[in-house]
Amino acid sequence: MTFNDFKQSLSLSGPSSDCPILVKALWYDAKGQWDEAHDIAQSREGTRDYDRLHAYLHRKEGDQWNAGYWYRRARAEMPAYSLEQEWEELVKMWL
Repeated sequence: MTFNDFKQSLSLSGPSSDCPILVKALWYDAKGQWDEAHDIAQSREGTRDYDRLHAYLHRKEGDQWNAGYWYRRARAEMPAYSLEQEWEELVKMWL
């Protein structure tokens, strides 16, 4: 699956079955289904990539303190750029 394939899948009613789980979470996030994305992030707390997803989701939610906690757990810096750019970066990283 390419990034463009993934972007096109956002017009569908559900994520593609061959979509990696972390990318599936970002599909839910893009569709406004934050809780579904958050459930995936919480499913493997303590795993670096899941903690990184968790951080992004709380940043998007506007909970900067909680986001900071999860960025630290993921050993990542909170980006100084847009949420849209971070979302795209994460999708490309996990595809």
